[in-house]
Amino acid sequence: MAALTAVGVLLASAFAAFLVGAADIPPGKAALQLLDWLPFVSADPGLAPVEQGLLWELRLPRVLLAAVVGGLLACAGAAYQGVFRNPLADPYLLGAAAGAGLATTATVVFARGDDQSLMIPAAAFAGAIGGVLLAYALGNIAGPGGGTATLVLAGVAVTSFLTAVQTFLQQLRVEELQRIYSWILGNVGGGWSQLGLVAPYAAVSVAIMLLHGRLLDVLSVGDDEAASLGLNVARVRFAVLLAASLATASAVAVSGLIGFVGIVVPHAVRRLAGGSYRVVLPLSLLGGGAFLVLADLLARTVLAPAELPIGVVTAFVGAPFFVAVLRVTRRAGA
Repeated sequence: MAALTAVGVLLASAFAAFLVGAADIPPGKAALQLLDWLPFVSADPGLAPVEQGLLWELRLPRVLLAAVVGGLLACAGAAYQGVFRNPLADPYLLGAAAGAGLATTATVVFARGDDQSLMIPAAAFAGAIGGVLLAYALGNIAGPGGGTATLVLAGVAVTSFLTAVQTFLQQLRVEELQRIYSWILGNVGGGWSQLGLVAPYAAVSVAIMLLHGRLLDVLSVGDDEAASLGLNVARVRFAVLLAASLATASAVAVSGLIGFVGIVVPHAVRRLAGGSYRVVLPLSLLGGGAFLVLADLLARTVLAPAELPIGVVTAFVGAPFFVAVLRVTRRAGA
């Protein structure tokens, strides 16, 4: 029932986001156009070729990309929370955001002309993966075996250092700050090319995370207890962190830095469906997609024809939620 509900919410959110937008296209005609694209269905909405192109080339891939990015961030957030046994862990904990931000800033500062648009997604992906691997290597040097405390501290150190380097590079090209911050605040309007870019990495990372749901349930009892039950704690932790980091890097590469999705959605899922990661991971995947689709709908329409960065919308929702989670966690600890 929970899975069917989540699928229904995702489909309803995506349908609503497809029907409504800044362009002056009646929702009824947009719905008919969507039906007309289905095999063996003929429904002439009477839209001009330009309007059809807007729906096919801009609005539909944007809805699908928002669903994929939201699902990846939420599922990765749930996986991080399972590995670190910390409800405040998010997909950017180990330096993915700082690495992607530094790589993107370096691309904007040093690349020239049209090369920037082609290089930014690849640079952001490489930077995010590089930041996580650096944090993981530093954590293993400080505490062999990759303990959660040393990994978190390593992530904090790496994030601080990479952010400092990014700030230095920004000062070299002050005139490009608007472009840099536009990417940092997030956008899912990349089109079909960006969707095709993220799809294979999304499929692999999500499959690995979902297959480890039962093992994360075992890991939740503690490292020593899990090891006594025959679980290779270090290997499971590495596999889940690698998959979650790959999912995060893929999302960042095509959308920029969108915060709070990895915290808000997994906690909402736990409240509604329980704490087993066999349930939390797939429902977070679906719920994260629905959440970001609706956030993008608000970003496109609340100030139409102007557009809010999607990261601003998620922050408006996520910041109060984060405070509420912090209070609940503190009470539970007391």
